[in-house]
Amino acid sequence: MVPSKIFRSKAGRCLPVLLAAMLFSGCGIQSKDQSASLLQADTQGNSAFYLQQMQQSRDDNRTNWQLLAIRALLKEGNNPQAIELYGKLPHGLSGQQGREYALLSAEIALLRQDYAGARTRLASINPDELEAPQQARYWQLQINASQGKPSLSLLRALIAQEPSLQGDAKQKNIDATWQALSAMSEEQARALVINARENTLQGWLDLQQIWFSKRNNLQALKAGIADWRIRYPQNPGATMLPGALNNLQNAHATTNIIALLLPLNGQAGVFGQALKRGFEDARNGLLQTSPSTADTQPTPAYTETPNGGDVVSPANAPVDELLENHSSVSPLQADPQPTPAASAAQTPAEVRVYDTTEQPVSQILAQAQRDGASLVVGPLLKPDVERMLTSNTPLNVLALNQPGHISNRANVCYFALSPEDEARDAAEHIWAQGYRRPLLLAPGNALGDRVTRAFANAWQQQGGDTVLQQRFGTQAELRSAINRGTGLTLTGTPVTTEREAPALADNASVPAQPLEAQDTPGNVDAVYIVATRSELALIKPMIAMRTGSRSSVQLYASSRSAQSGAGADFRLEMEGLEYSEIPALSGSNPAFQQQALAASRNDYSLARLYAMGADAWTLANQFVQIRQMPGHQIAGNTGTLIASDDCVIGRKMSWLKYQQGRIVAVN
Repeated sequence: MVPSKIFRSKAGRCLPVLLAAMLFSGCGIQSKDQSASLLQADTQGNSAFYLQQMQQSRDDNRTNWQLLAIRALLKEGNNPQAIELYGKLPHGLSGQQGREYALLSAEIALLRQDYAGARTRLASINPDELEAPQQARYWQLQINASQGKPSLSLLRALIAQEPSLQGDAKQKNIDATWQALSAMSEEQARALVINARENTLQGWLDLQQIWFSKRNNLQALKAGIADWRIRYPQNPGATMLPGALNNLQNAHATTNIIALLLPLNGQAGVFGQALKRGFEDARNGLLQTSPSTADTQPTPAYTETPNGGDVVSPANAPVDELLENHSSVSPLQADPQPTPAASAAQTPAEVRVYDTTEQPVSQILAQAQRDGASLVVGPLLKPDVERMLTSNTPLNVLALNQPGHISNRANVCYFALSPEDEARDAAEHIWAQGYRRPLLLAPGNALGDRVTRAFANAWQQQGGDTVLQQRFGTQAELRSAINRGTGLTLTGTPVTTEREAPALADNASVPAQPLEAQDTPGNVDAVYIVATRSELALIKPMIAMRTGSRSSVQLYASSRSAQSGAGADFRLEMEGLEYSEIPALSGSNPAFQQQALAASRNDYSLARLYAMGADAWTLANQFVQIRQMPGHQIAGNTGTLIASDDCVIGRKMSWLKYQQGRIVAVN
């Protein structure tokens, strides 16, 4: 009896082992059923096993194992072999195989950075026909294909994904949902149309409306969030609040006294005075606004500067670089007395102004802290920003320039009129218009280096390929070339990006090249030009010499070319060219535009700084929000302002176009 019991016990224990051995030995008894079920499961097998099964199988069974092998290869990171095997799949797959094929197609499209293609493939799938593991893959692919850009499809994917997640993964999902909501503009939010049964999404959208209406008042925002959690107790965000909003719950408004640090004398004094005026006018509620101008064309002012010289825009170089051109900047007029268009806040913060030309920044920060300041706006000059960072001040700081290398500090945000911001915005704008082969024309100096790197990095983030660059020299060299009849060919050398190699050192500028040496036609469909008005007046005709006046290549320029002194002849010469500009000078708010230009005697450089000062006031009053909530957006006078993870305030610009001697808005 004893030996018999022992035998039966051993047999019972060995049975699962024998079954497993049969399965993994390639036995064909159950292979078809097994492979079909595995297609719908969260498979954990390795690619070697699936490839072996594929070699031993035929027909549909072989295709099932082939699909499983491709999925495993992708999971293992063996992308080349996965793509090769994917290309050998039979055509016309349907049913379970067709759904798996579509999922793999979307995943491979994402590997190739073909985001539009991935979205098209996912649109062919009905998620209700998928099993739970496949649905999890489907929603994650939808999220990846969105590239983080806020949309209704992204929100629905995140909401559908959330119930299956736990712990940190669930918190990450909720944070991503709120990130998408808070990154939308109010116009985007109003355009959303949802189904009556989307209760979770409706709850999120109600929280979004609370954010829009109360984000300028921290205490009111906290109260609104608390009320929302009571009204939507089943919403995942109510039980696990987004991290950014949770941080706000513990934050305190700290803008009772603001220290404004600016250079008010010396070479940079004219810049500091312009920014100070915009800041104080905003603080006192003296900014003028116009009625809705949605149906009107922009009307930028075109007047000559008193000395007829070009003024380098602060939107195109750090302020300390502008000091070399301070002699061409017009003095500011006496303070205008506009009719208040909007009342100031009921209890606006007290502003104390400190002149950074009178004593070191470290001493000013210590004095501001003794004076009771809770927030610092400034300094303006890049060296002073560097000194502020080394001081390790405990005060919250909205710096008005960026250091060479950004350090993410919990108490510091950076706001600058940066040429890199314009270049990144240009890359997104040109991509959105359908062009795919851009060339950058930029000066052969450090400014050109920074702009080309920023554009190329942003272009590749959109899914674009390598960007070409061509550098030009001085205005005298351009004029000499055009006098010789030397046109400008649309060719260039590849821009090295962060993804391909470490960034070039600041002193490793790409030199200007002889224009006549560049005589090989390029396959270019768009050109982004970073040049002054006088340089652009030479560059555009030089392009036409080689490409012809009827060329299909679209030309774009930065706001560096938008300066006073551009008359009707210049506008006609620039026919068809698009350029970026801050909203304050785009004509969308004529009253504010006139106010900014009047304060600076039509000097675009100082008008931009005036607008920057007005935006700095708005950012100062939302410092907690922008510091705690990456992606927070503000419709500013210098652009749509967006806070990054490092609290660098980026800008999206307005785009204008020369058309028959007029300037019109680009839709």
